[in-house]
Parts: sequence; C-alpha cells; structure tokens
Amino acid sequence: MGQKFDPITLEILWRRLISIVDEADSAVSRTAFSSLLRDAHDYTCMFTDRKGRELAQGTFATPGQSGAMALGIKKLVNKLPSDTYKPGDVFITNDPWALAGHLNDVCVLSPIFYKGSLTAFTACVFHHSDIGGRVSSDNHDVFEDGLFIPLVKLYDGGELNEAVLEMIRWNVRTPDEVVGDIRSQIAANHVCSEKICQMLEEYDMDGLDDLADEIIDRTERSMREAIEKVPDGIYKAEGIVEQMPADISGGKGKGDVVIKVAVEVKGSDITVDLTGSSPQVDWGGNVVYNFTYAYVFMAMKSMFDPYIPNNDGSTRPIKMTAPEGSVVNCKFPAAVAARMQIGHFITEIIYRALADALPDRVIAGSGGTPATMNVFYGKRNNGVPWHSVIIRGGGMGASSKSDGNYVYIFPANGANTPVEIFESDTPLIVEKRELLPDSGGPGRMKGGLGRRVVFKVPDDEYAPIPPVNLGIQSGRFRYPPEGLFGGKPGAKAQFLVNGKHGNPYGLTQLQPGDVVVMDAAGGGGYGDPLERDPERVREDVIQGYVTVEKARSEYGVVINEKTMEVDALATKKLREELRK
Repeated sequence: MGQKFDPITLEILWRRLISIVDEADSAVSRTAFSSLLRDAHDYTCMFTDRKGRELAQGTFATPGQSGAMALGIKKLVNKLPSDTYKPGDVFITNDPWALAGHLNDVCVLSPIFYKGSLTAFTACVFHHSDIGGRVSSDNHDVFEDGLFIPLVKLYDGGELNEAVLEMIRWNVRTPDEVVGDIRSQIAANHVCSEKICQMLEEYDMDGLDDLADEIIDRTERSMREAIEKVPDGIYKAEGIVEQMPADISGGKGKGDVVIKVAVEVKGSDITVDLTGSSPQVDWGGNVVYNFTYAYVFMAMKSMFDPYIPNNDGSTRPIKMTAPEGSVVNCKFPAAVAARMQIGHFITEIIYRALADALPDRVIAGSGGTPATMNVFYGKRNNGVPWHSVIIRGGGMGASSKSDGNYVYIFPANGANTPVEIFESDTPLIVEKRELLPDSGGPGRMKGGLGRRVVFKVPDDEYAPIPPVNLGIQSGRFRYPPEGLFGGKPGAKAQFLVNGKHGNPYGLTQLQPGDVVVMDAAGGGGYGDPLERDPERVREDVIQGYVTVEKARSEYGVVINEKTMEVDALATKKLREELRK
C-alpha cells in the first residue's frame, strides 16, 4: 500500500523539500562566478524522484528553464537503465532539444543514492554567459551558436573526466568563469543530495517514492479542480512577433512571425494547439518544443492557481501540440540562441486567448516580453578578454486590479543587473538609468513604465581595445505591447548608437567614445483610460510618471500646473468630449 502521511506531516515534508532546493539555490548565489547568475538569477535548481518526475523546484526558478526541465530531465534520466547509475556520477549537457532551448543553458545532473539505492535525481540549469560561438541573434544554424555538449559524464563514480572539462575550457572566451560556474552547479547538486538524505534519515524513510506519489497526485487534483471552473470551449488568439528584417538576415527574412494558438478546455483537461504558427526562421529566434511548453505552462499555472506547487502533477492536465518544423517546435540544426525573442511571447498570446473567459486573471502586453539581453565581449586595454551578459526588463502589463510594475522582467522571472555590477564586470560606463515618463500604456489601470539606460565606451586611458562587441536579444522595436479591454499600447523600445538608430537584432561593434541608448518598452494598459481615477492620474503626474500633456490627452484629466490640483469641472467636460 505504501507509506501514508497525515496532512500536517505532509505539509512539513513538502516545505522541507522546497527549503532544500532553496538552500541549493543559495549556494549558487554564493559560489557562482558570473553576475548573470549571482545577480540576475538566470538559473534553476530542482530535483525529481527516481523516475524523473519533477518533485520540487527553487522558489525563484526561471519558468523557461524549469518548465523545460520538467519535460527534459524525465527523458534524460530514463535514457539509461537505472542500474547503470552509481554514487558520485555527474552528467552534463546543453542539448537545446533535450532541455531549455539554447546552448547557453547548461544542465548538470546527479543521481541521489540513499542506503545504497537510487532515490532521486537533482539537476540545475545555469545560463552560462559564455558558450563560445558567434554571439549574435542573426546566426543561421546551431553550429554558429556555440559549443554543443551531448549528455556525457563529467564525473564517473566520483572521478572527474578531465577531458570533458578541457574540451569546454578550450571552446569558450572566458574559461575560468565558465568552469567556475560549472563547479557551482556541482556544489548546488551536492547540497541538494546531502539535504535530501538527511531528511530521509531524520524521518526514518526508505526513499521518496511514497512521498512523491502523494505530493504529485494531490497537486494534479488541485490543478484539475482549478481548470474545471473555466467554461468548456475553444479559445483562440494569434500574435505577431517582429522578425529580423531581410537586410539584416542576409536577404532571407520573410516578414513577421505569426503565433497562432487554440486553447481547448474540456472538463479538467487543457489542450493547447499551436498549429498555423510560422515555419522556423533563418535566425536565432527558433523555439524548441520544451521551451514552448514551458511558457504555455507558465500561462496556465499563473491563471488557474499560482499557489499550487510546481511539480509533475501540475503539468499533467496540460497537453500541447506544436507542428514539427514550426517556429515553436524547430528541427535540428536550427539556430536557437535567441529563442526568448519569440518564446517569451507564448504566455502573452495565451492570456489574450483566454482574456474574455478569465478577464481578472490576465495582464496586458509587457515591455519586458521579451527580456532585453545584452551580450558584451572584447578585450580590456591590457589585452585581457572580458565577457558579460546582462538582462533588463520593461514595463509590465496592467491587470484588472493594478497598474503594471515598472522595469519588470516577465514572464522570465529574472532580475535587472545593477549598474555597479555591470561597471565592475566591463570596461564600460553607465551615464544614465531612468524611468521613461508616458511610456506606460494608458488605461483604467496603467501599464508599467519602461526604462532608459545610457552607457559609453571610454575613450581615455581606460578605453578597451576596439571593437567592443554587443549582441542584442530583445524586441518591441516595431510593435509595442498591446493593451486589453480598451487599454492602450505601451511605448516601443529603442536602440541608438551616437544618436542614430542601430541594429537591434544582431551584432554591433562599438568603438571608443561611442554612446549607446537602450530604451525598454512600457507595458500595455488595461481598461478605458477615461475611467481612471483623476486623483491617481494627478499622483502619476506629481511622481513624474505621466506628463501634464498626456494626462489631458490620454486620460482626459486637466491639472493646474501651478497648484498641481485637478480641475474637476474641466476634467468632466473634457472626458465627455473625448468619449464622443
């Protein structure tokens, strides 16, 4: 029959599992070399039962990695018979089609043994800043993207495979940082393994099988109960994602990428069909099946019940169909380095499909979709190579109940890299970082503000050896984040080099003295702007989020610039005129 758990013990054990993964997570923040990991938190720790079913993930897991790992780890651990695993084994791979969709996401996987028996697996995926290759979104196949590591043993029974580590070291620009981050991954897995064994011993358990069954089954029931509250039906939407123009993609651009989605709700089951989406493209925006599913799941989980635990049970009711060879299920050897430029939009388009059915559980388009990722590399003035990756957000879309957050990375769940870290990692100087007034989409609830970052390549004695290479992965330069239910779009993104529009889709080479402006888009508004409380508009003006002119033209609110008070009669009259 298996071991049974009373509700209190079950809750204690569940919280213990989460705390174990979070402790492994904390080990990363203390030991990782790259600021992309330490400060931007672009990594995910998790562990599974011995069958490869996800059991728990870190509290701050990145949805694209964790959702893809939930599918990928299960397949990876079952590639080998269970009796081939040994204590001390550590595996490594960055196969995009097996895991999180591009080569920079490197997975380190370890079996966990307790009392001589295989009990679980622990894994972490880090977004490594450097994986070699041609660092640009306009690559044409995965071979340009960087070093491809198939599933291999990094440690065999506790013995390090030096050849694997040397192979990695000689294929990246900053080997000390990359190897240091891999060692951080090993440390995280070690923490997870040690703490799980301690828990099993403390509670006199022979393994995790019974606990895993109980947690996963309960989670599935909870998820199904949440889905059953939605009326049955097929809900459709489509979205357009800007594609690299033909003059940048080598003449092979074929217009914008279309993502089509049909969400069928039938009882407690959901099927998401992406048939009709564009074919895979000849640049790095292609998305593998696992990564697409990750953001499908992100949308469903956040709408139906964000508080249900993340594990194998919460994914069971959600199935996905994505035609092979499409941009949302690309085939090898497609370029995938910039898969977030399309993949991050999946969640937003599903929100749009279900907006009428669940208007209080969706948000408008976000300027942090996709997150702005900048890859910088070059040589300092003493010839030493440097390499850094930073991510930044834009304005989050508004909801029925609140304004959008400012400068937020959504749905990727990363963190904005601090200026101090950026300047310590690179020879560049940040001259300005500020919120952009009027960038949030007007609405009854206002979209979050975008932000501007201005940096300069020094041209004095600290100038780096030219060129400074800047690879951009971003979006919203041509199509702004859309509003919902009468809300208006947020402001578009912008990329300027020395005051002129640059190429935001590929590799830019900067020279000493160059000044770069990067504006992130604002979030879309929610609801009719003329229904926004005039006092909230006044407060926005006082805080500098909205200008007096936009308060008048977009919200119909007349504010006296001397007293900063709302002219109630003039506002009422103006709003009546604007409604006509």
